[in-house]
Amino acid sequence: MATFFGEVVVAPSRAGVDDEEWAEEAREETPEDREIRRELEKKREIDVLWTLKSGASTESSAAEPFVCSKFIVAIGHNAAAFLSSFILDSVCWEVVGVVKLWNEWCRTSNTTKVLPTDSFCLFYRLISDPTVLLCQCSCYVAEDQQFQWLEKVFGCMRKESLQVTILSTCPVADYKTQESTLTLPSPFLKALKTKEFKEQVCCPLLEQPNIVRDLPAAVLSYCQVWQIPAVLYQCYTDVIKLDTVTIEAFKPLLSSKILKSLVKNLNFHHKIACFQEIRLLENQ
Repeated sequence: MATFFGEVVVAPSRAGVDDEEWAEEAREETPEDREIRRELEKKREIDVLWTLKSGASTESSAAEPFVCSKFIVAIGHNAAAFLSSFILDSVCWEVVGVVKLWNEWCRTSNTTKVLPTDSFCLFYRLISDPTVLLCQCSCYVAEDQQFQWLEKVFGCMRKESLQVTILSTCPVADYKTQESTLTLPSPFLKALKTKEFKEQVCCPLLEQPNIVRDLPAAVLSYCQVWQIPAVLYQCYTDVIKLDTVTIEAFKPLLSSKILKSLVKNLNFHHKIACFQEIRLLENQ
């Protein structure tokens, strides 16, 4: 089965399985098995805690939808570090939300004191314009948790006049091209957008038969279904861990319409200090 964006999804199949065998397997589940399954499902539930009003934490299901004009989502350590280096600061932005989740690969908490190498998912709001929201998501959101993430995050936003920008990274080995990936100038950017996104993109579009996966693909597909203007900028890199070269590969996006007005005024020495801190974390 192929989705709108060309992502190939393996559909579940019962081919070759007898109906009686299928029913027998279902009957073999003991009450203890069902209890364990329920507990595991409960443990894998995602909680989104917002502090949008009076500093009080509220569950996403209880919060009323708020107005959001721009939503910037950085997925992965390098994309999140790019926003920390060039966009975020404690003067202009405030933390307004956090995602708590657990799976086999990571565990996050409701703390907002994090390092670039930690697994976390935080939401920030621009103080001068509360309709601008930013998300740093460096934790892994499992396939069975992605729908929860989408429903609980976007469910809190009014979709009218909303525009979404997604930043992510993936291995350059995943990039499909007729030439050898060894000759490609890694890292490099490619863009994928929804039908409603009409602005000029800051890099070449992603060519077929390339696909995007995981949470970036889920966010972009969600925006396509809900007719939300959205663009995904994917950085192909040969370095998986936190890397200053990969972070700088996102710099062309600073000239985009949505990010240009958000770039913080950092002097040269401040930028050098940020990258030195990241290099120290790289070597740990």
